[in-house]
This record gives sequence, structure tokens and C-alpha cells, in this order.
Amino acid sequence: MLTGPDDPAFCRRVSDALGLGYELYGSPAITFDGSRVIVAQAVRWPSDE
Repeated sequence: MLTGPDDPAFCRRVSDALGLGYELYGSPAITFDGSRVIVAQAVRWPSDE
């Protein structure tokens, strides 16, 4: 699970994980902590199935 502020650094972390072979898992989540938007995206390592 990748989490963090909704900023370019978070987008890079997701892109880097995908570049390493991880896959997105489910829908992203978003919330507001009172001062900034926080996002989350689950990723998973692909199975050998």
C-alpha cells in the first residue's frame, strides 16, 4: 500500500512501483487530513498463475 500527499512525488512512487513490475490492485483512495489531500493506492506483485 502506497500512501502520501497527493503530489508529484506520490505519482512517481506509484510509477516506480509499476516500473518494477508491481500491478495496481483495486481503486485508489483519497481523504483530507485537515490541511492536505492524502491518497493511497494498493499494489501487488503479480502471481505466477
